[in-house]
Amino acid sequence: MRKKIFEVLLLIAGLHSSMLVSAQNMLDLDSCRSMAMRHNKSLAISDEKLQQAQQARKAAFTQFLPNFNASGAYLYNSRNISLLSEDALLPVGTKAADGSFTLRLDQMVTADFPDGNGGVITLPVDANGNPFNPLTNPERVQPKDYALLPKEAMEFDIKNTFVAGIGFTQPIFMGGKILELYRIASLGEQLASLGYENSKINLLIQVDEAYWRAVSLQAKQKLALEYRALLQTTSENVATLFEQGFATKADVLKVKVKLNEAEMTLTKAENGLKLAKMMLNQICGMPLDTDYELSEVAKSDLSEVSLEDNIGKMTLMRPEAKMLDLKVALAESEVRIARSRFMPNIVASGNYLLSNPNVFNGFENKFDGFFSVGVGVTIPIFHWGERIHTLSVAKHAHNIAKMEREEALEKLELQANMMQFKRNEAFKQEILSQNNLENAQENLSHAQLSFEEGIISAADLMEAQTAWVSAKSDNIDAQINTMLSKLYLEQSLGKIKVK
Repeated sequence: MRKKIFEVLLLIAGLHSSMLVSAQNMLDLDSCRSMAMRHNKSLAISDEKLQQAQQARKAAFTQFLPNFNASGAYLYNSRNISLLSEDALLPVGTKAADGSFTLRLDQMVTADFPDGNGGVITLPVDANGNPFNPLTNPERVQPKDYALLPKEAMEFDIKNTFVAGIGFTQPIFMGGKILELYRIASLGEQLASLGYENSKINLLIQVDEAYWRAVSLQAKQKLALEYRALLQTTSENVATLFEQGFATKADVLKVKVKLNEAEMTLTKAENGLKLAKMMLNQICGMPLDTDYELSEVAKSDLSEVSLEDNIGKMTLMRPEAKMLDLKVALAESEVRIARSRFMPNIVASGNYLLSNPNVFNGFENKFDGFFSVGVGVTIPIFHWGERIHTLSVAKHAHNIAKMEREEALEKLELQANMMQFKRNEAFKQEILSQNNLENAQENLSHAQLSFEEGIISAADLMEAQTAWVSAKSDNIDAQINTMLSKLYLEQSLGKIKVK
């Protein structure tokens, strides 16, 4: 009894393990979408662009804030500064009542001259010893006493010079360009965000296209296997009839030719399926040689789409339409920036400077400094119309952006209408292909019975088999086309939302 229970448990464990393996080897559309969103490189690039735009906006915001900076320098000079080329002699004089410099008579070079009355008179003399009047000829005065000013006294030690400073600059009014630059950075962030969303939508469409392409080839591979099995059975039957004398050699050869064609079709389907899986693996971020079984084709929504009345409003919800609006806003900000160049720029600044040597209290070899604050204004006056032409360029770019937006929106609306018609054509085509397949299957059943009863030839049977394969292949294509046309319609109407 225990042995039987143990065998049952082993059987259940084996079944569970095989179910896990088959589940792991089965891949559906949702799994492909999830893997692509996590591992696709194109989407990762769009995410990096979004983060780049976010950092650019934060950097633009800092332009509103004061800019602090510190600087320092050391300079070694091979020679000192001397204000005199040689020792200087300074005349010794007197300060007059009015505060001017003058010389008294006893501070001038003088000589005694006879006064004509038997006496002498003391008069200032020039360099030639000639008397003169110092009031009328002050340039001829010779000082009597001099003070020595040595050359070394006017020599300053600047061999080791240190300079340091710290300051700030605060924009007060820059014509509005800082605000517009921040607005441009914010619009760039929104543009990158919409680009990221659009990349996810495009990636989802790529995944769906690759998935349904692989599903189609997988179904056609199975169809090729079924077709080959039918021809193998037919070949065996015809070979038996040939041995019994009820078929000709030509019938045998015709079946073999069809069988070879079926083998080639199967090989093409298998190779196509491998390539389709490789493309799907690349989009989903899996190794290219990963193999799996794809889920069967989902049941199509065979209902006619009613034409939307407000397609224009619906297309405005697409990321592409929103990106066009942002590009117009960017061009408008460029116009404001060009206009700001006509306005004055006002900046406040403050600094503290420190130097060694310093000259605040004579010349001293020690650190000392001072601070300063102020406001600077720059007013543009004339530059040969350059700012006017730049403003015109920005205005034309704004007009171009608006016209491009209008044209693109018209194309988006036209695309949405086209997708609605294609969606309706696809579902009608699938219904027709389904009817053709049912007729081909019924025709094949009758042909097989008729062949077994000897009513029709092998060629007629193979013709029915070929018609069935063609109808089945068309039905597979129609189902895939229905699924994709629905996806394209949702994209054109802005109904695809990706988290």
